[in-house]
Amino acid sequence: MDPFEKAYESYKQQGTPQANHPDSTGKEEIIAVRKNEDDNIIAIKTNAGRELDYPTALSEAKAGHLANVDVFHKYGRDILRSEPDGISENNLDQLPEF
Repeated sequence: MDPFEKAYESYKQQGTPQANHPDSTGKEEIIAVRKNEDDNIIAIKTNAGRELDYPTALSEAKAGHLANVDVFHKYGRDILRSEPDGISENNLDQLPEF
């Protein structure tokens, strides 16, 4: 293994992957999404059964009520995205639709 790979593997072992462990902070997790005809996410569903439109989901995420997501500013507006963890299966775009 080259030194870069070894350093990265050591780095990965320092944390606990969020995707393998349920959120222990009591925050709701996004389990499904609704998309429009342009494939844009327009709503989310949480593990508590709540269905939130996109602006409400942004507000909830900004307030720290949703687990494993970030809000960042791009294209002149706020955007909701999964926290980067290297696992594509838990990206918002890959979640089941409701």
